[in-house]
Parts: sequence; C-alpha cells; structure tokens
Amino acid sequence: MRSAAVAATALCAACASSAPPAPAPRPAAPAAAPAPEQRPMTEQGLGAAQDFGRWREEFAARATAQGVAPSVVSSALRGVAPDPRVLELDGRQPEFTRPIWDYIDSAVSERRVADGRRLAAEKAAELAEIERRHRVPREIVLAIWGGESGYGANYGDMSVIRSLATLAWEGRRRDFGEEQLLAALRIVEAGDVTPAGMVGSWAGAMGHTQFIPTSYLAYAVDHDGDGRRDLWSADALDALASTANYLSSFGWRWGEPWFVEVRLPAGVDPGLADGAKRPEPFWRGLGLARADGAPLHSAGDAELLLPAGARGPAFLTYHNFDVIKRYNNATSYALAIGHLADRIAGGGPFLGDWPRGDRPLSRSEKEEMQQRLAAAGFDPGAADGVVGPDTRTAIRGWQRARGLPADGYDSAALLEALRREAPR
Repeated sequence: MRSAAVAATALCAACASSAPPAPAPRPAAPAAAPAPEQRPMTEQGLGAAQDFGRWREEFAARATAQGVAPSVVSSALRGVAPDPRVLELDGRQPEFTRPIWDYIDSAVSERRVADGRRLAAEKAAELAEIERRHRVPREIVLAIWGGESGYGANYGDMSVIRSLATLAWEGRRRDFGEEQLLAALRIVEAGDVTPAGMVGSWAGAMGHTQFIPTSYLAYAVDHDGDGRRDLWSADALDALASTANYLSSFGWRWGEPWFVEVRLPAGVDPGLADGAKRPEPFWRGLGLARADGAPLHSAGDAELLLPAGARGPAFLTYHNFDVIKRYNNATSYALAIGHLADRIAGGGPFLGDWPRGDRPLSRSEKEEMQQRLAAAGFDPGAADGVVGPDTRTAIRGWQRARGLPADGYDSAALLEALRREAPR
C-alpha cells in the first residue's frame, strides 16, 4: 500500500498489560539469504564507484566512533556497492497518480478482505494475546499487515544495508540514509538478523509490516520470547506485536473508533472539512448521522473529512485515525487501513458514491493549479504538485470568493475554471 515504503513510516514504548513470557534459549540465527546481486554502476561510472568507496570508509569510521563494533561494520559493508535501482526509485516523481477511490479499491480488495478474515480465524489465539498485551484491535494490526506486504507475500527482497548506503552516499537524503544505516548496523550487532537476511524495500523498510531501522530499534518487540525481534519470520508474530506496540505507544485508545462514514445533509458547509476537531454534539446538531442510518454516539472529538469533495463519501475521523497516520502520514492510507479493518471485522463497503467520472489531475496540472491560485491571490504554498493543507486552504478561499461550495477538492473542473478566469 505504501509503495516503496517511503520513510513516512516512523515506526512506541511498550504498553503491555502484562510481562511477556520468559525468553526461551536463544536459537541459532536464521540462515543467511543469498547475498543480493551487486549490480554494477552503469550510469555513474567508475569515478562515482570510487567516490562511494571513500564515503564507505568515512561512514565506517563514523559508525565505529558511535559505538558499533568494527567487526560488525566491516562485515556488513564489505563489498557493498551503490544500487542504481535505488537511485532511480528515489528520484522518480510520477506524473500521474491514482484517484483515491482506485487506491482504496486496490488496498481493500475482496481478496485482501477474505485473506484478512481467514488469518483472523487462523491466528485468533495469537492475535487475542497481542490485543491483551498492547490494547490495539486485531483487525487494525491485520489491516496494516495486509496493506504493507499483502500479509507477508511481498515485503521486499532488496538488501537494506545496500539500499541505505546508496541513499546516504547519493546525498539527497543523506541524513536519513546515514541515520537508518547506523540503526541497521545496531540491529545486526544485536544478533536479530544477519546483513544478508535484512531485506526489504528500496527505502529501507523491513519485514511483514515495514519498519524502518530506527523504528525497529525503538518499537520492535520479541513477542514469542525466542531472544530475537524477528520481523521476517513466517508466523509474523513479532511483526504483528511490534505494530501493535507502535500504535499503542502513539496513544491508541482502546474501544474508540478510527472513523465512521456519515451522511452530509444539504446546507452543511463543506468548508468545515479538514478543520479543527469538534465534539460530536456539534456534528449531530448539524444533522450528521452515520451513513447506515444509525445515530452518532459520543466517541470524543471528530473532524469532518471529504476526501473527494462534497460529491464523494463523508467521514468523521477520531483520535485513532490520527494514530494510524503516524504509521504513514497520508489520509488515503489511513482510510484504506481503517476500512480494511472494518471489512475484516465483518463490515461492508462504503455506502457513499465516489465521483468516479472525475479525471484526476496529473502532477504538472497540479503545479499549474497551484500557480494559478497564487496568481489569483490565494497562497497554496510551493507549486510542487503535491496537494496538502495549504493548497486545500487556497482552493477553499478561491471557491468561497466565487460563491462555490468550499470543499477544497482539486479537480479537473477547478483547473478549467482557473484557466478560464485568467488565460495565459
């Protein structure tokens, strides 16, 4: 779900309700996977490879100065060369992105729902114990597992050491790469995994639920008590418990919802979306009710979310929705994870209709939209093709000034209106 597991994953102190079982005698480390192919530098050439060698020596000195054993540094970095594929993926900025409804259709497919329900039954006892220790619902943990790696079907096969070394050397994300690489060496030093066995995404996210190395050090747990925090094991129990521990440490509130789909009555200002959280009596007073017709029940303060504008489904999101976003700070991700969890628990599809006839804007069109908003006196921030809170605020300002529903929705129709208003 998070393609390439971008390091938005900031994968929290344990919140266990009881101590874990006593560790069993430590087994031998898992068999090393075949070393990933060290593809030659075809674009950067020999000079760049030599420059990488100098960087590697300098980084090794920094790592040992920070307390990592020289033998660990030497064995982990021996023979490592930069990976052109990592450089390609790191520099890629796709021109076209899927609309949110396509994203959710894929992330919450019927196959993924069925697999989640099957695993909920197969692992019922283990998931109940994870719930008991960390006070996070099993459906949410399963949904993150499904979203991050398809329940372990694909958690990446790239060398994490090599990927992070490439990012640290290349320079654009040097601080991130060095921090994560140092953390990866500490994981190896702890004996949890070998360098060859530490595989994951091009950005260094690892295992069934895609922890980056610093998050692993902070929040991964040895749930099965075998002496290792193993996020790659076939049973996935350490990974699932670590995910629950992460969410718990960021303040998951047991028994509270993450979001509910609602009906937005005519006349309610869509400009209330993406604003401050408000008590549920406020929303009930405006006539909001659950989309299934049930009344709203008090569950703390909630924020109105209109991810596809006033013509799409509407949601009230709660504190736990924000906790999911600590895993990946994207509204589409949190909606997909929460919806998959609801479906695994027996819920049905969303009841509101997505505006599937709308054509999504390309990245360059979003940049143009931002430029035109700025020229019209509504500051969207940087014209970078990324529609965030500043851009949505600018869209709402432009819409209000023209007597339109201020839903902040970046549509092709909006761009056409901006073009008609001020042709180039």
